[in-house]
Amino acid sequence: MKRGLRVALLGCGVVGTEVVRLLNEQADDLAARVGAPLELAGIAVRRPDRVREGVDRELLTTDAQALVTRDDVDIVIEVIGGIEPARSLMLEAMKSGKSVITANKALLAEDGATLFAAAREYGADLYYEASVAGAIPLLRPLRESLVGDHVHRVLGIVNGTTNYILDQMDTHGAGFNDALEEAQSLGYAEADPTADVEGFDAAAKAAILAQLAFHTPVTAADVHREGITEVSAADIAGAKGMDCVVKLLAICERVPSADGHNGDGRNGRGVSVRVYPAMIPRSHPLASVREAYNAVFVEAKSAGSLMFYGAGAGGAPTASAVLGDLVAVARNVAGGTPGPVEVTYAELPVLPMGETVTRYYIQVDVTDEAGVLATVAEEFARHGVSIQAVRQVGLGEEAQLVVVTHRAPDAALAATVEGLRGLDIVREVASVMRVEGEE
Repeated sequence: MKRGLRVALLGCGVVGTEVVRLLNEQADDLAARVGAPLELAGIAVRRPDRVREGVDRELLTTDAQALVTRDDVDIVIEVIGGIEPARSLMLEAMKSGKSVITANKALLAEDGATLFAAAREYGADLYYEASVAGAIPLLRPLRESLVGDHVHRVLGIVNGTTNYILDQMDTHGAGFNDALEEAQSLGYAEADPTADVEGFDAAAKAAILAQLAFHTPVTAADVHREGITEVSAADIAGAKGMDCVVKLLAICERVPSADGHNGDGRNGRGVSVRVYPAMIPRSHPLASVREAYNAVFVEAKSAGSLMFYGAGAGGAPTASAVLGDLVAVARNVAGGTPGPVEVTYAELPVLPMGETVTRYYIQVDVTDEAGVLATVAEEFARHGVSIQAVRQVGLGEEAQLVVVTHRAPDAALAATVEGLRGLDIVREVASVMRVEGEE
């Protein structure tokens, strides 16, 4: 058995405590898998007096800077979260010759390029499987297994909180606020759920997925983001009428050039990265993803369609992903060979949402008079949007039109909706939602 590898842990909250527990409980197995024992060298925390079950208080320190630069530390695990001081500590660790494991999606989505550059410069490992979809092995397949393939689309549910809320609205007829309160009572949603319900969490994960899939720089700021707070009972009912279900989707696509050439590097027009609620057919596998679970489709040229499904959050699932990275990094450290480092060689532009080609479901309340349908159809034609299907229901003096479009640029569809709102015959545009998953 080789000498033990010393691990520094930054943060000891829900995930950090689970990491400590797994390191202790599985010490013998981990040593056998790595080829050397893994030993905790120290744990950096802000409040050392706080009770942490199963954590040796002798390991606690408030000096994270000193911990990550100690000569006897080989690997640093960061589960603090946020941008600073996490970024500075991770950079200092790599500069000091340590490999780093992180679950910090916010930092990777905002400034992953700086971290990747530091890993290359100092010959350090930087692993981050736990940053997206918890225990689901998703990033490593993109980073390693599919690196010889040509990924052209990643589509999935990457936020368990919003999936639980939308599932309750669909299956039990719950309102948004009631479903959110239930999610909070079960621990699926934070007291302040903004990051989840407004799509910030999913957008950060989409940026990480797009960067890996397309080898091109993508940050959270590049991602078009819409949350689920505006999803109404009318949207849910409309989806049911189309035999669809509403899901908050993260969609990352490589967009072909005008001649249809998708390219395998710098070729192609760009990438589209977006997060929004959308209708998908109940026949689509993502429609059956219930409660707080995550699922992601990866579509590649040679491998075809692959689906990854499982628990996307929580202390134990996230710690499982951290431990998986720890074993991989420890093997690299023990063998003296660093693992792969991201290379964003493609430099493809992230296209604006207006250029994204998609479909719309639009529910319009209109006055019930002759020529209404023709007037509405003319508004669609004026913006170059083709109608796939239309249904009209009489409601006394009013009528309801349900229109489903063919694929068109999102800017044209948005302009159509604004045009409809300006028509005298339109009382209300009651529901507007994109339709995905039918390609």
